[in-house]
Amino acid sequence: MTGIKKSAQASVEAMYRVFTIPEAPDSTLSRIDQDISRNLAGFLQDHIVAVERDLADVEKNFSEYSVPEKPIFVSEQTQFLLDKLVANSVHTASPAFIGHMTSALPYFMLPLSKIMIALNQNLVKTETSKAFTPLERQVLGMIHRLVFEQDGSFYRKWMHNPRYALGAMCSGGTVANLTALWVARNHAFPAEGNFRGLQQEGLFRALKYYGYEGAAIVVSRRGHYSLSKAADILGLGRDALVTVATDSNNRIQIDALREKCLQLQKQKIKVIALCGVAGTTETGNVDPLEAMADIAREFGAHFHVDAAWGGPTLFSRRYRSLLKGIEKADSVTFDAHKQLYVPMGVGLVVFRDPSLASAVEHHAQYVIRKGSRDLGSTTLEGSRPGMAMLIHSGLKILAREGYELLIDTGIGKARTFAAMIDEAEDFELITRPELNILTYRYCPAQVRQALESADEMLAEKINTSLNRVTKFIQKTQRERGKAFVSRTRLEPDNYYNFPCIVFRVVLANPLTTADILSDILAEQRLLAGENGIADEMAILNNLAAGARARA
Repeated sequence: MTGIKKSAQASVEAMYRVFTIPEAPDSTLSRIDQDISRNLAGFLQDHIVAVERDLADVEKNFSEYSVPEKPIFVSEQTQFLLDKLVANSVHTASPAFIGHMTSALPYFMLPLSKIMIALNQNLVKTETSKAFTPLERQVLGMIHRLVFEQDGSFYRKWMHNPRYALGAMCSGGTVANLTALWVARNHAFPAEGNFRGLQQEGLFRALKYYGYEGAAIVVSRRGHYSLSKAADILGLGRDALVTVATDSNNRIQIDALREKCLQLQKQKIKVIALCGVAGTTETGNVDPLEAMADIAREFGAHFHVDAAWGGPTLFSRRYRSLLKGIEKADSVTFDAHKQLYVPMGVGLVVFRDPSLASAVEHHAQYVIRKGSRDLGSTTLEGSRPGMAMLIHSGLKILAREGYELLIDTGIGKARTFAAMIDEAEDFELITRPELNILTYRYCPAQVRQALESADEMLAEKINTSLNRVTKFIQKTQRERGKAFVSRTRLEPDNYYNFPCIVFRVVLANPLTTADILSDILAEQRLLAGENGIADEMAILNNLAAGARARA
């Protein structure tokens, strides 16, 4: 008999087998497992298709909206995932993928992740996590010491104290920032007299009791969008996220910050928190944290540092000073799935004062009872996986020296790439790397010369044309699949703050080489000469020629 497809059956025996019996060694799933274990890079290279497909086309593979009535075999689903999902995924581990804050992972994270998934611990409660809870407390203690550098007696007293928490583990930087500002909001309006505190009576009554017209969170205009989300979720409203101008290096202007706080004070608006940034998402710059800490103290505000990207710079003896003042923060966010090289998605926030987290403490008789060691009592999320195990493993296996090497190499590589761009006649460096992020664009020498002498109107015309060129190059390079840089929009001072589209590069992948960076520039140079952008290049060259003629 031929052409008859064997179908899976739903039965008690089949369900028991799915939960208890591993796939046969020659099954599709087992072969994939072996391939990944033997050669992860090769597996990704072989299975992720480099050339980008239109997302609308990919969506056709996921258009069925009903849950299947009948089961299918594991091998069939595995093949579907290989053909339709894996093949259309992004090769984030590629050394030429330098456009976002996602990198290759240490190889040991794969088998250790299997252990974590197999154990399936829930960190909300020690009854479902046991040893994972003290491990998580240790991880928070290690990062706390990296930031705040307290002595051993401090950690012996507080790290495993069931009534306190040095921080909170979260699913990423967004929830970590929200947690920090949640704590800040509740601390800004504590219980007093017949007022039982904001966490009990709410924001409206808190403002009324303390005599304020509103509340605000202050950050530079380069602050991460998660802070806007936090202002919304915390009931302040997005307008309560007050932004302050930055200098030519994308760092918050201290004089403008103090002036803004004074202005809010006069308006009877409580400044709940000042947020410093240690590694801005777009340009990788670090705010003057020490000066911000002083202003936070002056206005009685919580000082939070969003170090989701730049926090691990503290491992580096050479570059640690770039984050000077972070130790004065009340709370600091890290994203472990960024420069701690842990899989998506886990972040954390640490509090300088172990009692701070009590401002958001909550309990339930059936799961997180008062006085228990459960860290779930001070986290926004309830059920959480044991991702702390992977952070712990990274901190132990790579250790401070390993992370220092990764940080130093990344910053050094960014400076090397910046030098390549400086030396190239047809590229322009827009923001010089402070950490390991930089921005630049394709800009021929004659165009740069024209911009140097152009008035505001002409500069706007030239930059508008350059924006179209940059967008074309970035999009086309991504579609060709050899390399990827992202793009963003900045307002450089030297171009009358006109919004300029620029390439954005993140150099955290230790596998990225100088040759790869050189090849990326070479490909962009070739793309600028393609027919698809020829008309725009002609416009650009005419503008530059006209500027030279007038000069």
